[in-house]
Amino acid sequence: MANIAVDKSIDCKGLSCPMPIVRTKKAIDEMEAGQVLEVVATDPGSVADVKGWANRTGHQFLGTITEGKVFRHFIRKSRPEETKPEQRFPHIVSNEDLIQKLDDGAVILDVREPAEYAFSHIPGAISIPLGELEERMSELDSYVNQPIYVVCRTGSRSDAACQVLAAHGFQYVHNVVPGMSEWQGPTTQDV
Repeated sequence: MANIAVDKSIDCKGLSCPMPIVRTKKAIDEMEAGQVLEVVATDPGSVADVKGWANRTGHQFLGTITEGKVFRHFIRKSRPEETKPEQRFPHIVSNEDLIQKLDDGAVILDVREPAEYAFSHIPGAISIPLGELEERMSELDSYVNQPIYVVCRTGSRSDAACQVLAAHGFQYVHNVVPGMSEWQGPTTQDV
């Protein structure tokens, strides 16, 4: 086990998106530039979430150490001139709007972790966890000129996924908010 010196450590074990990021933001705000924060989490989605948040806000993501089912993420707080305000993806649709589009053959990308998807997902949704999106982008090439509706549990991971897709040339991307946590439409499961 690596012993890395940190200035602050926060325990996010047992929490799921978006809570590890909410706590990370609060902890970083209370630290001085150059200090290192450790975020301890058990949510596999935190691997992509913490790295993505750090990159979007200008803080330095140092890395993740995985110890069994625990993820230790390390972030160095940047100087104020190095940071940038967190941008939210501008194209948002509600759960209700997406329900209306289901009969039209909407392309739905579910970026939750495999276990979340397996137990409940929108029928026909494509499962690519946020942490795998960059490496699996070619699986979506045939949809580059079609509307894609991106869903996660709360709209946080899907926001990051929308930004990744847009950066890769996908023009018709929509973040579904609030996502599966309040989804009232049809679902299916793979278990």
